[in-house]
Amino acid sequence: MQAELTQPHRVQLRDSSLTLTIPADLGLETTLRSTNIRAKAGFWTKTFSFPVLLAMTLCASIFVFDSSSIADPDIWWHLRNAQVFVQTHSVVYHDFYSFTATGSRWMNEAWLSELPYYFAWQWFGIRGIYLVMLIEVQLILLGVFGIAWLASKNVKSAFLASWVSVWLATVSFGPRTLLAGWMCLVTELYILMQFRENDDRTWLLPPLFILWANLHGSWLIGMVLFGIFWGAGSLQGSWGRIEATRWTIPQMRKLAVIASLSVAGLFLNPYTYHLVFYPFNFAFKQRLNVNHVDEWMSLDFHSVRGKIFFGILAATIILALVRKRRWRLDELGFLLLGFYAALTYSRFLFLAAIVLTPILARELDFFPPYDATIDKKWLNAIFMVVIVVGCVWRFPSAQFLMRDTINKYPYRALNYLHQFQPRGPVFNDCLWGGYLIWNVRNIPVFIDSRIDIYEYNGVFADYLDALGIKNTLEILNKYHIRYVLFPHQSAVAYLLMNNSGWKTRYQDETTILLERSSGSYAADTVLRVGPVR
Repeated sequence: MQAELTQPHRVQLRDSSLTLTIPADLGLETTLRSTNIRAKAGFWTKTFSFPVLLAMTLCASIFVFDSSSIADPDIWWHLRNAQVFVQTHSVVYHDFYSFTATGSRWMNEAWLSELPYYFAWQWFGIRGIYLVMLIEVQLILLGVFGIAWLASKNVKSAFLASWVSVWLATVSFGPRTLLAGWMCLVTELYILMQFRENDDRTWLLPPLFILWANLHGSWLIGMVLFGIFWGAGSLQGSWGRIEATRWTIPQMRKLAVIASLSVAGLFLNPYTYHLVFYPFNFAFKQRLNVNHVDEWMSLDFHSVRGKIFFGILAATIILALVRKRRWRLDELGFLLLGFYAALTYSRFLFLAAIVLTPILARELDFFPPYDATIDKKWLNAIFMVVIVVGCVWRFPSAQFLMRDTINKYPYRALNYLHQFQPRGPVFNDCLWGGYLIWNVRNIPVFIDSRIDIYEYNGVFADYLDALGIKNTLEILNKYHIRYVLFPHQSAVAYLLMNNSGWKTRYQDETTILLERSSGSYAADTVLRVGPVR
């Protein structure tokens, strides 16, 4: 049935079999117009509603906690990998950036998540890299806010829990490919939550895991959460305040099919089964990597994030005791996984923020519910305009974004290094390796932050010894190092500056380039001053 105004005072109702013409004074014309008006009013009412204001406030809070730095040691070789892919239409299979691992097989397990950063850099420069990071973080936080709202049915408690989680999420604020993995995790949690509410969208999980496997190795965490969700539903019972409801037979069959398709989909990647097994290789074989990289260290409770996490842990326990709410078995499993992961590795504070926020929001649902009838749209609109203007004003300039790069990397030395033609191997700082791979392509690196490839062949172990002034000179001899490019204030630089077998070729506030004197291998044990302090 269709309604149509044919004349100023008549309305026609048309069906496939008949046409009725009735006077407009019966009220149909007025009804149609008022319906259009209400539809338009409903759009603006939702746009300037209190929940949307809270969502915008949450997004804007990133500017409060973010350091506006893109000085991540990995982003540089990610850009180089993406450039290689765009130019050759092939992912990187072997190393050709270093001289210590050149030709060795290497898997770029985050190949797809590098591309947005590369294209953003091409179009917008350094601000484009920051923009991609900002968008990804905001999408994650909005997703967490959304699932917390669904879990608690209270937008105010969802906002408070999400705002607290921002403090934990700051651990990964930066141009990280890991953010793409966390976006997939939020999507998975939403799909699982909807399935429990009898809104079956699990058919999205197999394509999600195909995408996830090509974005980042964190897909394994998604599989673990899916396993907890599925396994908890295979039980039926009540244990104190913990309860489990068994899935129906059709649900069990559906989840089994989805799980099988999702696992099979993981192998649809350029590296086939090698990429699927990589997270296990990392967990069980790359011990030096895990033990010596800061983000894989256990959570420090003396830090600000550590104290905030302890507060969240304490609040969850206290609220659980006071509220006496019953816990679903899968919910408890997610909670324990989030706490364990964050306590064991500080890198997973963001994971904890994602997993724990919906649970915390349910415990904070003592706020009065949102009442749309008392919502002041005009006041919300004013605050929204202020937030947008503030975010635009706060968006950092290219010069501001470069400040950490200038101070942490050999930025000032680039002009010299571009003209520099090394006549032998260069021993560089590990965190500078990626920067050199992207910016100084005439110098093959000794090492960079792709630690896995250097742990396999023993280079990383030697690097750690040299960095700790343990057989430093012997290690430099072992690799026939002619030049050392290191931070000016480092212990390695101090050692060599006071060694008669080395001389300074270049030096600025951040960087020093030292060259071995001719025939100085035998003289490397002679120091001009006492031990390094």
